[in-house]
Amino acid sequence: MTITFDNNLITGNETIDTQHKELIDRIQQFVTACESGDGKIKAIKMLDYLDAYTDFHFKEEETLQEKVAYPELVNHHAKHEEFKKSIQELYDFLNENEGPNEQFIEQVKRNVVDWLFHHIKTFDRSVAEYIHLHDNSERL
Repeated sequence: MTITFDNNLITGNETIDTQHKELIDRIQQFVTACESGDGKIKAIKMLDYLDAYTDFHFKEEETLQEKVAYPELVNHHAKHEEFKKSIQELYDFLNENEGPNEQFIEQVKRNVVDWLFHHIKTFDRSVAEYIHLHDNSERL
C-alpha cells in the first residue's frame, strides 16, 4: 500500500501541511515495515514512532486552534482522541498476535490512513480556513 501526501491534502496552512507530510511519511514507513514482514518488534517500534509524532502534531494543531479561539476546538480534540484510540487498538492487536498480518494492515488502512485523509480534507481544512480568515480579518 502506497500512502502519499498530494494536493488533495493541502489545507493552505504551512505549519499544518508540513506536519501532515511528515505524519503521512511516518505512516508509510510503518505500513512498509508491516508489509515487509519485519515482525512484531519492528512493527511496535514503528508504531511508537508514529504514535509519538501523532501526539506532537495533535498538540501543535490544537495550540494553533487555541490561539485563534477556533469555535470547534472541543469537537476537533474529540476527533484526535478517536484517532489515538485507533492507535491503541493497533498496539493491542500487536500484543495479542505474533505480528502484523493482512487483517492488521487492513485495520491500519481503514482506521489510520482512511481516517486521517478524511480528517485532513474536512476538519483540518476547516481549521486552516478559519486561521486564514482570523489572520487576515482586516481584508474582510
